[in-house]
Amino acid sequence: MTEESALEERRSDGTGEAGEKNEVTEQGSTGTEAEDRIMAKKNQRKTKSRIVSAAWKLFYEQGYEDTTIEEIIEESGTSKGSFYHYFGGKDALLGSLAYMMDEKYEELEPDIPEDADCYEVLLHLNRELMVMIEESINLELLTELYSTQLTTRGERPLLDHGRTYYRLLRKIITRGRERGELIKALNVSEMVHYYAMCERALLYEWCLRKGEYSLSEEAARKLPLMIQSLRTGAASPKASGLFPERNPDRLTEP
Repeated sequence: MTEESALEERRSDGTGEAGEKNEVTEQGSTGTEAEDRIMAKKNQRKTKSRIVSAAWKLFYEQGYEDTTIEEIIEESGTSKGSFYHYFGGKDALLGSLAYMMDEKYEELEPDIPEDADCYEVLLHLNRELMVMIEESINLELLTELYSTQLTTRGERPLLDHGRTYYRLLRKIITRGRERGELIKALNVSEMVHYYAMCERALLYEWCLRKGEYSLSEEAARKLPLMIQSLRTGAASPKASGLFPERNPDRLTEP
């Protein structure tokens, strides 16, 4: 039995994270408890990532209804115990799209030059994300995910601001404001919210249109128009004076 298989077996009998930690310590591959915990988290993340990637691959290739948990386990090379350690069932995987988006951002982050213009970085991230969604995410499942996010009373992973997605956006936008590349009229949180809202709008419209056009090409055309007003020096729209302005104090954020 390989080291990874042994790890999976311990998860399947309920030892989970503690099992991982004990194995690392016994082999002496780490020197401190802190390092053991880091290693255990990395192992857990790799296992979860394999399950999520395998599931969405199968969903895309053969459809959600025709994909079984057993096929996901086999495709991911994990165990039944590992699957149920992270997910209560197949339905729980619908919410894991946010996890896949975060993985894409983590893959892209190390290659972002420190001196790159933040506006160009945002367009690059969006382009890569839209290509990934277009090429590997089943449209019907994406539509289902967004519809459930509107009606659920439970967790909304797409709005979890602790995600890598929001962390990286805050980092890029903060840097852009500090370097004078972005306007100061909006704070960082407002800009992050606006950018995420623009991306969701592009995805919702694509779902509504049943994927009748290329998502990545449409985003490449429309997103620059949607976010160019955030750039320093961009022309700000001015009221014509034909209609009375509403009192901004009476407006509330949606």
